[in-house]
Amino acid sequence: MGNQGHAEEGGRLINEWVAKGVLGKVQEVHCWTNRPVWPQGINRPVGSDSIPSSIDWDLWLGAAPHRPYLADRYHRFNWRGWMDFGTGVVGDMGAHIIDHPYWALDLGLPTKISASSSRFGADFETFPMASKIHFEFPAKGNRPSVKMTWYDGGLLPERPEILEQGRMMGDNDGGVLIVGDKNTLMHGVYGREPRLIPETKHIEYQQPERTMARSPGIHQEWIDAIKDRSKMTTSHFEYSGPLSETMLLGNIATVRASENKILEYDDENMRFTNDDGANSYLDKDYRSGFGLG
Repeated sequence: MGNQGHAEEGGRLINEWVAKGVLGKVQEVHCWTNRPVWPQGINRPVGSDSIPSSIDWDLWLGAAPHRPYLADRYHRFNWRGWMDFGTGVVGDMGAHIIDHPYWALDLGLPTKISASSSRFGADFETFPMASKIHFEFPAKGNRPSVKMTWYDGGLLPERPEILEQGRMMGDNDGGVLIVGDKNTLMHGVYGREPRLIPETKHIEYQQPERTMARSPGIHQEWIDAIKDRSKMTTSHFEYSGPLSETMLLGNIATVRASENKILEYDDENMRFTNDDGANSYLDKDYRSGFGLG
């Protein structure tokens, strides 16, 4: 999982501020990005090109059904928007954006997911150009239930009245608002530049004592875990697995948006309890030679 922001300073500050109670009770989170910057909402192109000698096209396709090679349509960057190869915007950028509130609030897996979106391609092979996804997480410990909303394709949450006029929300690539009953925190992609808003509130704020170990960097974490099996990366499988699952559940809600349902998810059994059609998206058919197990 490429959530390198998990190793940066901002993520630790966000955790410490939330744990210290600086925001108060948090029940509302908004996450957004300017992506996609690759094609989505389109149909499969026709035709084929000669396969370069540097590409094993069959191996690149992997588990996906065979399709003709077309230069610059899938390989090397645009695979992100195709359902056979990528996970759309939330699967691509969520690890850089959802990561920090997900971590600080210990959200776990959602029990309810719903979505709306712009049009899919006519053949339903690419993700839509824009989507809005709602996740509901149950209360845990002293934390109340949390509603998190994801926006992409140019959509944004409602601008907070307390945010200064003319000030950008997040950064050029996206951002997060974590809304508490005491304060609201805003940060950019990778958890960078976390600030209380408005800025006058942040300037008045006294930083709490550091309680989390700082990371030597995401690459060094990985090397250290290889050399010493008693160590693990901070974004280990027990954490990154549920985070990935949450993002991909959002994609399924987008695909099933026309059913006009709030999908109810049983995380223990990894099944939707109110939409058998949605359950068909929890697995896939693997091309011969590329299956699991």
